Amino acid sequence: MWKTLEPFQAISFFAPETRQATDALGLKGGWMSYFGCRAAPLGAASPELVAAIFYNFHPAMVARSVPDVWDRATPAQLLEARLAAVDTAVRRLFDPLPSFDRVAEVARQAAEAAPLAGRALGAANAALDWPDEPHLVLWHATTILRESRGDGHVAALVAAELGPCQALVTAAAAGGPTKGLLDIARRWSAEEWAAAEDDLRSRGLLDAAGALTDAGRALRQQVEDTTDALADTGWRALGDDLTTELHDLVYPLSAVLMSGGLLPPDNPMGLRWD
Repeated sequence: MWKTLEPFQAISFFAPETRQATDALGLKGGWMSYFGCRAAPLGAASPELVAAIFYNFHPAMVARSVPDVWDRATPAQLLEARLAAVDTAVRRLFDPLPSFDRVAEVARQAAEAAPLAGRALGAANAALDWPDEPHLVLWHATTILRESRGDGHVAALVAAELGPCQALVTAAAAGGPTKGLLDIARRWSAEEWAAAEDDLRSRGLLDAAGALTDAGRALRQQVEDTTDALADTGWRALGDDLTTELHDLVYPLSAVLMSGGLLPPDNPMGLRWD
């Protein structure tokens, strides 16, 4: 379900309309746009809070955008801007606009069943008012589901004692986003990356060549399995029939986005589409 839903939610991250909307508000650069729009449901959050909740971005990278972003636009303005940007982008990407009525209905049921306790970003997005347009209901639902799952993933990483940079090292070694992409997208220094590798080697999780050991692969799989398990309560509450229906309704929409190049093949979310 993550793979199916993520491309539609990622419209707000990758469609040019979001950057255009935030530029109009006076934000500077794509990363300020990203941090401001994604953190806006939390209110005018501190850089420490954003770095802690987003988890794998270098704190100094966050601090270049937060809290300055709140001096340029309020969280309410950014919430309005990101929703308007998604509206414009969806109408452009799906022209003519198909009916979203049924997929919006089922997606909202799924989002309302998503676990929120202990999940700051999931809960903050769930607390927002639902949009009226069905295609925006679908986007809002995928955002709640995505952030609820992401919060659970952070909990799994913390339980596995994988710090932010270590999480990236193990993800790259497991076949996820490359180190080169993560250098750009998360901004940990070469020295910090090397220190994370050294610590992982001392724990028997990484070998001398930088590959995961059997123990490292097992721990990384444990993180993924725990992430799935922590998200599963919502899907079990929705039920197999509606979960399957939602998958079958959203998959063709996400396929359009991926085939159109909305997300590059090597993307910081680690999404693969085949």
